[in-house]
Amino acid sequence: MRIKPAKLLVYLALTITLGPQLLPMAAQAQQVVPASVPAGASAPDAAKPFAGAPKAEAAENPYGIKAVWEQGDLVAKATLLILVVMSMSSWYVIFTKFAAQARIGRHSKAVGGEFWATGSVRQSADRLAADSPFRFIAEKALESASKHEGLLGKIDFNTWVSMGIQRAVGNVQSRLQDGLALLATVGSTAPFVGLFGTVWGIYNALVKIGLSGQASIDKVAGPVGESLIMTAIGLAVAVPAVLGYNWLVRRNKSAMEDVHAFSGELHAVLLATAGK
Repeated sequence: MRIKPAKLLVYLALTITLGPQLLPMAAQAQQVVPASVPAGASAPDAAKPFAGAPKAEAAENPYGIKAVWEQGDLVAKATLLILVVMSMSSWYVIFTKFAAQARIGRHSKAVGGEFWATGSVRQSADRLAADSPFRFIAEKALESASKHEGLLGKIDFNTWVSMGIQRAVGNVQSRLQDGLALLATVGSTAPFVGLFGTVWGIYNALVKIGLSGQASIDKVAGPVGESLIMTAIGLAVAVPAVLGYNWLVRRNKSAMEDVHAFSGELHAVLLATAGK
């Protein structure tokens, strides 16, 4: 059948006008309606992965401490080693000073009632442990009392014995404070050592990025993240050192209170038995 030109133009105009509106309707009409699943049959689960598909393994972190050590230069490795040595030194001081303070506490309990029960200071001192600071103070006090002769005899006995006991107490206090200066040094300098490692690492990272000409986020995140690890390590070294320093200073104060109490009682006993 021959179509007239006028009708053909009308058909073309309608197609151009209504075509965009009819396309979505045609797409919906072409969708196939799924058939109902018979009873007892399980519907296929599209979200369920294929049984033979390999499981995804957790990727290793490429920006960790291992990467810092492998990719770092001599300065970065030296900085990391310094932080490790500082950390090990601070923990060694913390544990050794805690053990020493615990021994002083045990010696203080031993002195409490048994020391003054004997007939003389010499006998009481011999009963104490060889490493007891209280025995050290008692022996130094007895030594001072025995040397009160000659030119030293012109000094008042009270003053002379008091000087000997004070020297012994000062020696004990000095031993208790050994290592605390190291903790204070580590606590105050470790963050700056870590910060130096961070600055050096960022400098090298920027140099590498500038030479490669690639400044995308994946090229910047790795080197900068590795450098920031140095700051975190510095803080991890400094915080235990500062806390350990404050804790040990407080325990030293408690131990020295027992030492001063014992030295005062010993001084009074020596003065009372001087003429006997």
